[in-house]
Amino acid sequence: MLPLYWEGSQYGKSKLAGEELFFEYARQTGSTVYVYRFPNLFGKWCRPNYNSAVATFCYNLANDLPITVNNRATELELLYIDDLIEEMLNALEGRPHRCNYDGINPVRDGKGIFCYAPVTYHVNLGEIVDLLESFKAQPQTLQMPQIPSGSFAKKLFSTYLSYLPAGKVKTAFTVHADARGSFTELVKTFSGGQFSVNVSKPSITKGNHWHNSKWEMFIVVSGQARIEQRKIGSKEVIISEVSGTKPEAVYMLPGYTHNIINLSKTEDLITLMWANESFNPNIPDTFAEEV
Repeated sequence: MLPLYWEGSQYGKSKLAGEELFFEYARQTGSTVYVYRFPNLFGKWCRPNYNSAVATFCYNLANDLPITVNNRATELELLYIDDLIEEMLNALEGRPHRCNYDGINPVRDGKGIFCYAPVTYHVNLGEIVDLLESFKAQPQTLQMPQIPSGSFAKKLFSTYLSYLPAGKVKTAFTVHADARGSFTELVKTFSGGQFSVNVSKPSITKGNHWHNSKWEMFIVVSGQARIEQRKIGSKEVIISEVSGTKPEAVYMLPGYTHNIINLSKTEDLITLMWANESFNPNIPDTFAEEV
């Protein structure tokens, strides 16, 4: 059955005639033919302002140009270019996904006369725009949108980045600096915590605080340090000496006051820090106490 949105159009009639030519050729020659009906494609380098709303939205938002959405509820079926290529490789190896059509919907059938790419996404224009707006804001908010493996969001983010102009490939962070060194937040996530980088000047001690539930991971990538931790209410101190020449992860335990000491008198200490939650100034969960 011809998809409903093709019915009656010259475009649809030509597509249907093309399919029939291939099927007839297969009947006459015994050759194998693969006939696909692809939904809307999206992915890097697609031409904007032509026939792809996704490409247009990505290009315009990346370049600070306005976009127009007449109906946020309009739904599209989208196929990512990498998923299309994967299916084409399957077809070249004689392993296409076969189907028949129930109207416009493919129904998997190992003996079907049509073929289809099995991974597509049904999303509406509002969802697409909201995601793209969050991608655009990420360098300022540091908040990384949720992009699970295989998700539409992950593939859309890759697509959006391909439209960034040269001037937006690099973005500056806010560096909190004082006489002791600096602390810079890098990336915040909804469910995976926060990443930061800490620079300690020679012989400087930083920290001397503890958390109830928050916990952290310190990874020294340059310099030499001593990390001290003491359980609140006890006198026993856990000492970890670490070096950027042999990076190791040191857990900052909940309920343990902790610090990090630059052992060098001449070189800065650089430490990557991960916390299990993004910093919330309203609930800092941070209490000063000397180790």
